[in-house]
Amino acid sequence: MIKDIEKKLYDSLEELGINYTRYEHPPVYTVEEASQYWQDIEGAHAKNLFLRNNKGSMHYLVVLEESKKADLKDLSGKLASGKLSFASERRLQEHLGLETGAVSPFGLINDQNRAVVVVLDKDLKRSEKVNFHPNVNTATITVSYNDFEKFLKHCGNELVYI
Repeated sequence: MIKDIEKKLYDSLEELGINYTRYEHPPVYTVEEASQYWQDIEGAHAKNLFLRNNKGSMHYLVVLEESKKADLKDLSGKLASGKLSFASERRLQEHLGLETGAVSPFGLINDQNRAVVVVLDKDLKRSEKVNFHPNVNTATITVSYNDFEKFLKHCGNELVYI
């Protein structure tokens, strides 16, 4: 069954003329859990981290190729953000309308104030297709990388490549 938060995304993708392929799977909360369902899904997979600075005044959605490790100290230096840490579930819900386990760049459609800075792994650009949760952790969708960038531009959040 498709939840309202997922349907909202599909409606938005259709309005933008973005094609996607949807794959259902049991609920997953980590890249390790999800990877067992990715064998037959073409394209790059990502890990998505929702972070905040030490003052809680800035929020970042970090999107990395799934095999990479996030060095928060190094990342904070690159972003000149001060110390970074994982944001709370309350902040995730407030800014992206998402629950833990469903963190995805597609949650940006819920960031009406464009308060979240998107930090995107530049290596994802090498992929023809990319895969993310459609704002729920019981499915994965595949879109072309070009359509993913089109979606990001539509959302209008600040975008930083690392």
